[in-house]
Amino acid sequence: MTRRTPLYDVHVELGASLIDFAGWSMPVRYDSDLAEHHAVRQRAGLFDLSHMGEIEVVGPDAADALDHAFVGAASRIKVGRARYSMLCAEDGGVLDDVIIYRRDEQRYLVVANAANADVVLTAVRDRAADSDAEVVDAGPDTALIALQGPAAAGVLAGLGVQGLDDLRYYAGIDVDVAGHAVFLARTGYTGEDGFELFVAAEHATEMWWALLDAGRSAEVVPAGLACRDTLRLEAGMPLYGNELGPDRTPFDAGMGRVIAFDTDFVGKDALQAVADAGPRDALVGLTAEGRRAPRSGYEVQAPDGTAVGTVTSGVLSPTLGIPIAMAYVVREQAEPGTELAVDVRGRGLPVEVVELPFYRRPG
Repeated sequence: MTRRTPLYDVHVELGASLIDFAGWSMPVRYDSDLAEHHAVRQRAGLFDLSHMGEIEVVGPDAADALDHAFVGAASRIKVGRARYSMLCAEDGGVLDDVIIYRRDEQRYLVVANAANADVVLTAVRDRAADSDAEVVDAGPDTALIALQGPAAAGVLAGLGVQGLDDLRYYAGIDVDVAGHAVFLARTGYTGEDGFELFVAAEHATEMWWALLDAGRSAEVVPAGLACRDTLRLEAGMPLYGNELGPDRTPFDAGMGRVIAFDTDFVGKDALQAVADAGPRDALVGLTAEGRRAPRSGYEVQAPDGTAVGTVTSGVLSPTLGIPIAMAYVVREQAEPGTELAVDVRGRGLPVEVVELPFYRRPG
C-alpha cells in the first residue's frame, strides 16, 4: 500500500498532482513544473521530503561504526557539521548516497534516499552489530521540509530564527521555528541557498503553513518532485537510480574525493582497485542547441557513430533555455569541448561535453 507523509492532507488541500514515488504518495507538482522551478531560482520553494529515511546512530562506538559502514570517515565530521557520503557494497557498487550529520560527539543522523531507506537501515545495523552503537529508525517520527531559494534565509529570519549568518553550508543547529523544536540544516538539492528542517511528524502541518505564510510576501510557493529534478540536474547533482547505482562506483560518478581510504569501510579493497586502475567511464555534462533534450537511456555516439556512452538524465533546462544532460561516456571522450552526438529516435543530436555543474547560483 502506498505510504503517506505527514503532509499528505496538505498536498491534497493545495491541489497537488500526486504520484507513487518509491512507495510514497508524493506531490509531483502543484501548479506547473516551470513556475515552481523559476520560483526556487528567483525566490523560494517549499518541498516535502518526509519520504526520505532518517537513521540515528548513537553511542560510544557510533563514529567507528559509521566509519565502517560508509566510505567517508564520519568520525572526522565536526559536531554541528555534515558530510556527503556513500554506502557501498563489497564490490564497490553504490547502494545509496547519503548525508551524515554529527549532532554531538556520540550522536549522528544519516539521511537516506526514500527508495533505499530500508537498505541503508539494514546495512548500517549489520555493519554496526559488533559495536557499542545503537541504530534507530527515526523516519516514522520525523518530517523533513526543505525551504530552498534566495529568499529562504529571509523567510526564516522573519520567523525569528537567529544565527543564520553564521550557519555555514553543510552545517546544522537546533532552533525554535514557529514554536517547535527543529534541527535546521543548511543543505539542499537544488543548487540554491536553502535549508532543510527536521521536525517531529506531529508538527509537520503547522510547520508547513507557518513557513508558507511567512514567505507569502516573498511569493514562496509549494514545489513538487518534477522541479526538484530539473533543479538538481542543472546543479549537476547525481540522482540514485540514474547517475548512481550498484553497477557504479563513486569513482565512475567523479566522487572519489568522498572516500577515506585510511578507514576500514566495506568495499575498500574493491574501490582501491578501481582507484589504482582508473574507472572505465566518466560522468560528464552534455549541452545541445535547439529544443530537443536527450533523455535517460539514450545512446551517446562518437562522430563516426560508435557507441561511447549512455545518457543518465536530460531535460530542456528552464534556467538556461538549452538542452542539458548528464551521461556516462568512456574516459577517452570525456574531455570538455569534445563533440559527440546522442541518438534521439534514430537521429543524431549534436552535443558538446561540458564541465558540471551547468548552473551555479550568483555570488
